[in-house]
Amino acid sequence: MTETPRPSLALLGLGPMGGPMARRLLDQGGGLTVWNRTSAKVEPLVGLGARGATSPADAAADVVLTVLPDLEQVESLLPGPDGLLAGWSAKGIARPILVVHGTVSPIAVAAFAERLLRDRGVTVLDAPVSGGTVGAENGTLSIMVGGDQATAHSVEPVFAAMGTTVRYMGPSGSGALAKACNQIVVAATVTAVSEAMLLAGKGGIDLSVMLELLQGGLADSAVLRQKGYRWISNDFDGGGSARNQLKDLGFIRDAASSEGLELPLTSTVTGLFGEMVTQGDGALDHTGIHGTLARRSQESAGSAAQL
Repeated sequence: MTETPRPSLALLGLGPMGGPMARRLLDQGGGLTVWNRTSAKVEPLVGLGARGATSPADAAADVVLTVLPDLEQVESLLPGPDGLLAGWSAKGIARPILVVHGTVSPIAVAAFAERLLRDRGVTVLDAPVSGGTVGAENGTLSIMVGGDQATAHSVEPVFAAMGTTVRYMGPSGSGALAKACNQIVVAATVTAVSEAMLLAGKGGIDLSVMLELLQGGLADSAVLRQKGYRWISNDFDGGGSARNQLKDLGFIRDAASSEGLELPLTSTVTGLFGEMVTQGDGALDHTGIHGTLARRSQESAGSAAQL
C-alpha cells in the first residue's frame, strides 16, 4: 500500500510567539520551512533543522501557518512575484491551506476566507492561540479553530504539536470570535489585578504576600502565575503590548455591535487601554495598565486637593 505523502508545512512570522511555535514543530520531526522579514530570526531555526525561505513565495507549502499581529500583515504576504499566491502556483499546489494564528477581527477574517476560497481556491482557517510565550515554548497553547471542519481536522496533528487544548469552534470567524471572548477575560483580569495591587500597595500591604494570597484562592489565574512578578517588580517592559490589547478590544467591540450586544465592562476596559496608549505607554506589557490607574488616582487626588 502506498503511503499518502505528508503535506508540506511552512510557518511565516518568527516573533515572540512564532519562533517558539516553530521550535515545537521541529521537535516533532518532519520538514518545516520558515520565513521572517528579518532573516536573523530564521538562522537559529535553520540550525535546528528548518529550511529557511528567502520569500513568502519560496515558503509556499501545502499548509502555511502565519503568526502575525493582524490580518493586514497576512494579506501582504499574498500578492506579487514573491508572494504566496505566486509560490503556490509555481509549485503546483492547487488547494493550499492558509492558517491565521494571529488575533484578528472575526468579521474581517470570515470575509477574507470567503474571498480567498472563491477567487484563489485557498482554504483559510482562523486559529488564534492563547497561552502567551510560556505556552508557545512549552507546547501548551490553547488553539481555537474556525473554518471548514474537514480541513481543520486534517491540520489537527500540526496544532497538537503546539497546543494541549485544540478545539474546533465552527465556521470561518468562529476561532477569532472565541479568541475575542478570551481577550475580554484577559484584559479585564489584568485591569482587576492592577486595581487590587494598587489598593494593596496604598494600604501598606506587602505585594509579594498579596500575590501569594491571590494565587492561593479563587482569584488565581494564568495571568497571576505568568505575570504576577510584574506587579511586584514594577517592571512592565516587553511582553504582550497594550497596543495589541487595545487592537483586540476593538475587534470585540465590533463583534459585539454586529450581534446587537452591549458589553459595559469591556467598554470601560477599552477606554482605560485607549488612555494608556494615548499617554505613550502602548509598547508596555498590558499589565502596565497599573501605571495608568495609578496616574488617574494621582490626578484625582491632586484635583481634590485644589478644591
